[in-house]
Amino acid sequence: MNDMANHPEREKAPKSPHTLEETGLEAVLMRDILLKTMFRRSLTNLVDIAKALAVVPPLAQELIDVARGDNLIETLGARGASTTSALRYQLTEGGRARALDALTQSEYYGALPVPLDQFWKQTAKQQIGDAVISQERLEKSMSHLVLPAGMLDKLGPAVNSGRSVLLYGPPGTGKSSISNGIRDALGDNIYVPQFLEYGGQVISVYDPIVHTLAKTSVDNPNALRRAGATHDARYVLCRRPSVMTGGELTLDMLDLNYNKVSRTYQAPLQLKATGGVFIIDDLGRQSEPPQALINRWIVPMEASFDILSLQSGQKFMVPFDTLVIFSTNFAPTEMFDGAALRRIYYKIKVDNPNRDDFIKVFVKTSRHYKIKPDEGILTYLLKEKYPERDNQFANYHAPFLIDQVLSICDYEGLPKQLTPELIDRAWENLFLEE
Repeated sequence: MNDMANHPEREKAPKSPHTLEETGLEAVLMRDILLKTMFRRSLTNLVDIAKALAVVPPLAQELIDVARGDNLIETLGARGASTTSALRYQLTEGGRARALDALTQSEYYGALPVPLDQFWKQTAKQQIGDAVISQERLEKSMSHLVLPAGMLDKLGPAVNSGRSVLLYGPPGTGKSSISNGIRDALGDNIYVPQFLEYGGQVISVYDPIVHTLAKTSVDNPNALRRAGATHDARYVLCRRPSVMTGGELTLDMLDLNYNKVSRTYQAPLQLKATGGVFIIDDLGRQSEPPQALINRWIVPMEASFDILSLQSGQKFMVPFDTLVIFSTNFAPTEMFDGAALRRIYYKIKVDNPNRDDFIKVFVKTSRHYKIKPDEGILTYLLKEKYPERDNQFANYHAPFLIDQVLSICDYEGLPKQLTPELIDRAWENLFLEE
């Protein structure tokens, strides 16, 4: 079978630059990064230097030759007796002085960054809208949930559109779990730049907390070597990214974060989520008003670009290619005006389960905890306990009650079991007395 068919991500792989011009970076910026990297990491070997800069050896050699021409690097000679051994290099006195001077301007060294204009082109090759999720894959990612009839028929088109989605409804209905299921259904890989460059400034994008390296790049060293030869090593191959934030979200987290010590920038959350999913959970519980947060998203969601600012005040555009999922327990009409709601393309209500769905949740949860589903306990809950609460069911009730019961059993040395007496004790922690 065609190798490209086995690895579809190679079709969208960024090509390795083989000349300094193809990197798209200013020569002085690259030269200074080379000097700082050699200085900080004490590198002398061409292969090691190329690996540290995330470029192919011929390009690293070209950059070294430029620095040699400026009397910033000198040749130490070949290692060993063989004339074919690799040459070694070191910084001259002038090179060390230049490296120290460059470090006072920016502490950044290592992989060459990707110019912003090249990142725009790469983003277009791997858009979130191209990540079509099949009905089968979405069902599989949601298989651990009990969803109302027709829910997946609403979620599928919404997710495949790549447009914004609002999940709303009472607390405890599984909105966060649905958001996670959508994230898990995005099964393909994209290329994420380690660092971006704009206006001579370096912006860190790759974040191991947000980005998960593709398994082929981690588990198979042979695949890693092949990948290194076939795509620009300034990028890393990752699962489509997923960022989830909740009540801690502030507007400042959506701006570039400048590190005054290293004099570099950290990409905001939405830029790290490019090509993936950005989940804003518990909308309405942030310190910022919901309308202020949604106003921040209006232009990016409609125009597919975002505007960021450097410390100097200079503004620039970055691609906004992100599936934004809002999840809230509050009534949308109480949080947003009509203009904001109009710009959220899919609004899906996630309601409390009915009686039959609650039974399914309880049975599935019991099996998850390796507890035999007990018809007597279900009857007790449905006839004795829930009528006290006007038969208001919620998806979180079953795991809450069973977890509480098992904690009691562990503490008192009882066999793992569900009894009316233990359910009563757990029930006291499920609801507060008025």
